[in-house]
Amino acid sequence: MSTLALKGPAWVTVRQYRRTLWAAAALAVLALVVVAGLRILAAQHPVAPAHGGVWVAEPHDDWYLKLRWILEEVGIAAIVLPGIAAVLVAGPMVAREYESGTYQLSLTQSVSPAAWLRSKLTVATSVALLGALAVMGIFWLGRLGVREGWDYHWGEPWAYATTGITSFAYALAAVAVGALVGQLVRRTLLAMAASGLIMAVVLIGFTSYRWSILPTERISGPIGSLPSLPRENLFMDSGLLTSSGAPFDQSICWNEVSRTPGVDSQEGLWSKLEAQCHAKYDVTAQYLDFHPASHYWPTQLIEAGIVLALAALAAFAAFRVLRARHS
Repeated sequence: MSTLALKGPAWVTVRQYRRTLWAAAALAVLALVVVAGLRILAAQHPVAPAHGGVWVAEPHDDWYLKLRWILEEVGIAAIVLPGIAAVLVAGPMVAREYESGTYQLSLTQSVSPAAWLRSKLTVATSVALLGALAVMGIFWLGRLGVREGWDYHWGEPWAYATTGITSFAYALAAVAVGALVGQLVRRTLLAMAASGLIMAVVLIGFTSYRWSILPTERISGPIGSLPSLPRENLFMDSGLLTSSGAPFDQSICWNEVSRTPGVDSQEGLWSKLEAQCHAKYDVTAQYLDFHPASHYWPTQLIEAGIVLALAALAAFAAFRVLRARHS
């Protein structure tokens, strides 16, 4: 057992932040208990299948609705967790050491600057990865009691963050960014703000554009008789096409028809004028763009690869800065 015990700077780091670590562990256990309890309560009143694509909650479905809500909150926690990790690493773990001068004490104990920083990153990385794993486990436990496709969809940002591998990549990137920013800024509050802002930009950027990594698939058909989408899909866009296959701006016909006197009062006039407008501009078909479920894992892998590359660059830069300032 002694070989498994923490030693040296890593032991000191854990001792410094033991209260924070215990609080995080307690929060994870509490979330696990809540989700498990809601699953048990929701299972006592199974949700009836939707009729005609519409489901109306019954009074006894209250526990199910609470489970659905808490799962979304867990998913949101998975999204913001990397930002929290970056803030804590950049501020309390690194910048505050420089700001207060306590890092010099560590360096006088026969500990090299690289070993000092490595010990902090090792502890922070382990905790961040365990935190991501805990959030994912809690989500999966609750997900087993939620109807997929109605109350849960793999394309939702909060579900996407808790069902794949990108959470682990973001955890590593957060620690690396925090270490780099903490050394560059060396002021606790400024380092926390800067690292949080950087991770927010990265997270918002990927959330906004991750479904542009792979090209969408398209189905098209005559106006009014479009084929149905596959059951597992992520809808992206729809519109009209001319006979040449070029997209057509739907607002053109909408504006022309809406300006016609009496179009709102005369039954059927809107459809007639719209059809005339389509013929005028040679509009012959409509389309739907979507991502099939098969795009989920390739998107996860590509995004995780990009984030891991950013993490590696940030970690390399952090040690280069350390070496430059202590050489």
